[in-house]
Amino acid sequence: MNDKFFELLDEKIPNPKCTLNYNKDYELLIATMLSAQCTDERVNKVTEVLFNDNDIYSLSKAKKEDIIDIIRPCGNMNKKSEYIIEIAKRLVTDFEGTVPNNREYLESLPGIGRKTANVVLANIFGVPTFAVDTHVERVSKRFGFAKNTDDVVKIEEKLMKLFPEEKCIKLHHQFLLFGRHICTSRNPHCDNCNMKEYCKEKMLK
Repeated sequence: MNDKFFELLDEKIPNPKCTLNYNKDYELLIATMLSAQCTDERVNKVTEVLFNDNDIYSLSKAKKEDIIDIIRPCGNMNKKSEYIIEIAKRLVTDFEGTVPNNREYLESLPGIGRKTANVVLANIFGVPTFAVDTHVERVSKRFGFAKNTDDVVKIEEKLMKLFPEEKCIKLHHQFLLFGRHICTSRNPHCDNCNMKEYCKEKMLK
């Protein structure tokens, strides 16, 4: 990929960063899990309450009814409350409440898939990853970096091969924000897009 591509992305999204609020490693892990089928804005409102009232140790001893009402706005509160408690128990038992730099372990936790593990590994440990959510998937396909039939694992594999490792974390955030605010699923904001020459779908007339 040529330098112009990176320059144009930097013009539109110069200082991308994780939009989930967190102060501790386990807070990002849990917040990312909660963000499934939910906006980051809503998750941030929920975790402000959840983590103000609880640390990893109190969460490990919590009951579902202690958590359900707090996380209700995130949806699927029954399952997600179970996940929070079990994640906290595992972290307290296995790592004294801290999150390890270990993909296999992270993906063994309930409610934690590859995307969430990638987010944590990148933002907490600086591991070069390319977390693929719906926004990153859409942008990758519209830019022609992936086929429409590719699943998220295949897309991640292609992106990691295409871009230098040192750019992957920043590019993940840029693709996500670009897809969230400009290259949206419906009615993309093409008039506000500076990446038109890279659009393979020819969205613009």
